[in-house]
Amino acid sequence: MSNMPTNTRHQAGLTALYLGIFATVWFSVPAVEQPWRALLVVGSVASMITAVLGGVMSGRPRGEGGGAQERATNRRYLLIVVAEFAAAGLGAVLLAAADRSEYIPVLVCAVVGLHFFPLAPLLRDPLLRPLGVALCVVAAAAGLVAAFGSAVSAGRVVGTGAGLLLLGYAVQALVRAYRLA
Repeated sequence: MSNMPTNTRHQAGLTALYLGIFATVWFSVPAVEQPWRALLVVGSVASMITAVLGGVMSGRPRGEGGGAQERATNRRYLLIVVAEFAAAGLGAVLLAAADRSEYIPVLVCAVVGLHFFPLAPLLRDPLLRPLGVALCVVAAAAGLVAAFGSAVSAGRVVGTGAGLLLLGYAVQALVRAYRLA
């Protein structure tokens, strides 16, 4: 398998759509004052614009339908995402029960990063692996921030870091979709 992404315009557009939406969600995690709030709003708006453009780019030409292989890929994709949500949800419940709620965004960021590893071969997009590593590094940094009681919240670290990483990757996918058009 090549090291270059081999996905289609449709897949690249969907990647920009999904990651643009999730970047918007991550930018909304930190509770911050100005000027940070304004910067996070700008990031959210840029993420939503990227998501909308990705949705437009993911449209299929008339007559192009998904075959059996695409349906199997979609099923595996759904299983990975369900496992991701289950792990993050269970972890969040356990952290809340242990009175460690400040670590919930850290855990969720780590789980999101880890879910890109099985998605990379499934979507034939090896660039998802470095994205996964980067998200896990952000989660680790936020965990250290929370563990040492820094004045900067773990939520600010993961919200800003994950938002920027996902937005950057979404823009890259959007550019890829445009080139494949």
